[in-house]
Amino acid sequence: MPSLFHNRAALAFIFVTAVLDIVAMGIIIPVLPQLIEEFVGSNAQAGVINGVFVALWAGMQFIASPIIGSLSDQYGRRPVILLSCAGLAADYVLMALAPNLWWLALGRMIAGITSSSFTTIYAYMADITAPENRARAYGLIGAAFSGGFVLGPVLGGFLGEVDPRAPFWAAAVLSGVAFLYGLFILPESLKPENRMAFSWRRANPVGAMVLLLRHRELAGLSAVNFLLYFAHHVFSAIFVLYAAYRYGWGPREVGMLLAGVGVLDMIVQGALTGPVAKRLGDRNTMILGLAGGAAGVALMGWAPTGLAFCLAMLPNALWGLAMPTLQSLMTRRVGEDEQGQLQGANMSVASIAGVASPLFFGWTYSLSVGQGAPVREPGLAFYIAAGVLALAAVIGWATARRAVLDQEPSGDAAA
Repeated sequence: MPSLFHNRAALAFIFVTAVLDIVAMGIIIPVLPQLIEEFVGSNAQAGVINGVFVALWAGMQFIASPIIGSLSDQYGRRPVILLSCAGLAADYVLMALAPNLWWLALGRMIAGITSSSFTTIYAYMADITAPENRARAYGLIGAAFSGGFVLGPVLGGFLGEVDPRAPFWAAAVLSGVAFLYGLFILPESLKPENRMAFSWRRANPVGAMVLLLRHRELAGLSAVNFLLYFAHHVFSAIFVLYAAYRYGWGPREVGMLLAGVGVLDMIVQGALTGPVAKRLGDRNTMILGLAGGAAGVALMGWAPTGLAFCLAMLPNALWGLAMPTLQSLMTRRVGEDEQGQLQGANMSVASIAGVASPLFFGWTYSLSVGQGAPVREPGLAFYIAAGVLALAAVIGWATARRAVLDQEPSGDAAA
């Protein structure tokens, strides 16, 4: 098995591709809810519609992710990543030209299909890293994603001040650049001898879930994965509208804050995950990340001022420790020819959360703001998300005890 350090070139290629892809996605975050609000004419109603749009995006990922993961197990990771970048470029053009909500909804559905290649990026990393290095490798990919979200929302915020449609055109250009970069630079990571023939039995969402049920540890860790994503979608569902309602922030302020979140996440995932996991083990590092995230999200719901909200980002940044170590624990439970299927199954679980969570948090937000709101507590959705993360920490603590392998440091075994 190759080590992370023997694959620096491949790591650099996938790192840059991931950054370009995420920058393109991050650019539209500050302006999409406002574009929806322009169509519907109501902040509270826009919260519900934006939740529906996120759910549509996640629903398409639920269907497409196992298919894409299984295709990458047969044909390799590179062609799947290239097709995704090209599809995203075309889709952002469609959304830039969308004349109404229906066309915008269609664009979000297509984006859900094309962005399902994130499963392939994680499988790519499993191909080129040894099991003991995967927490660090996934941390680096998480840092790449965060780096994209540093630049993306900032660009989107400034471009959105000029024209709400401009960020979509910029996203199309960046996805096109990612396609060209990958076409000429990105190498294939999956060796022919490690490939598995495509099967609809494994590629459909239900069939993909069978893999997660094969081991008790995988089933428990997939529950943690579901809860983690469920809580995370509180931001995609209501944050932009919440920040405007409670603090009077516009696209520029939202973009700057999201950039700050991205910087913190880059530091945690890129610089801290490897050393912390080496010292504490994957299991304990995951629990620390979930607990820190729960505390930070709860403080965000309480924050009476924009400054207090920004300070809550500090404990919340520990959340970045959870996903890389969770991924590392799960990849150790399957073979090399099942990594794509595993990531497809993981994304299907995340997509279920992505369908249910935005609808739930969008509905919760509509109940807590505006005239006649039955619950006069703007931070209600954040409090609920914090409780979900706390539950994930408890389940992870119990489940990951059985998933820890002999390679883990003694800190896990003794916990």
